Amino acid sequence: MITINNQAPGQVIAAVLGEFTLKDFQDLENAVEHALRFQGKANLLVDLRDMASFTLDVAWEEIRFTRQHAHDFDRIALVAGSEWQEWSAWLTRLFTAADMQVFEEYEPAVAWTQGG
Repeated sequence: MITINNQAPGQVIAAVLGEFTLKDFQDLENAVEHALRFQGKANLLVDLRDMASFTLDVAWEEIRFTRQHAHDFDRIALVAGSEWQEWSAWLTRLFTAADMQVFEEYEPAVAWTQGG
């Protein structure tokens, strides 16, 4: 399950709870594309601390989407709860020109994506 907040201009904040499915990722894609359409570049924060697992099609879709939008993000923050999530972030860095940071705590990630 995913929750998405894109009320702040140019910023999309998402939290994954339990299993991260392809439908969840497509919801995130739609929120990002909406922000890009109306704001230009966007900042993205994804909180994965409560993610239990993800489906293989999510991993493939993430690579495709990140490559497609390689220059559409200023900042991407990932709040990670495990080493494999941090490793996944490292892999994502290969496909994007965005400034990307991994955080252990939520509040510093929000401040950073807002330019702080």
